Amino acid sequence: MSEQPENPAPEDGEELDLKSKFRAALERKQARSQSGEGHADSGSKVHDAHGRAGAKRQFRRKSG
Repeated sequence: MSEQPENPAPEDGEELDLKSKFRAALERKQARSQSGEGHADSGSKVHDAHGRAGAKRQFRRKSG
């Protein structure tokens, strides 16, 4: 069997650097989502809503 070199454990400095990179990416992502404008001033897409169409439904007894 061949010997496989063990992966060295990440140093504290590398781990903190990685965390800071992820934190910065998350902050950028959240800033993008917060910068969007709200759609409170826009109207509904449903313009001509109506009630029930047609007459009241009649239920008939089955013959037979």
